[in-house]
Amino acid sequence: MHILSKTGFLVASAVAATVALPLLAKAGPAPAPSFQAEKCYGVNAAGKNDCAASNSHSCAGEAHQAMDPKSWIFVPVGTCSKIQGGSLTPKA
Repeated sequence: MHILSKTGFLVASAVAATVALPLLAKAGPAPAPSFQAEKCYGVNAAGKNDCAASNSHSCAGEAHQAMDPKSWIFVPVGTCSKIQGGSLTPKA
């Protein structure tokens, strides 16, 4: 019985890895939104950025900290300057 449990676990793990691989291969910037947008730096939640952060990461959802001054999210044009801490350029 113990061998069947290990076999079932291995099969389930292999299937999960096969399904996850194509999803992971598509990592990269978030797709452009349907609205007219601008990049707003420094206002992301941890793991909720749309892209960028020189010397840290380059893909969507990879920000390790909230309000990362080098990570950006798409916001409607004219909105970034209205958000506290928002910047149209990356901060040092």
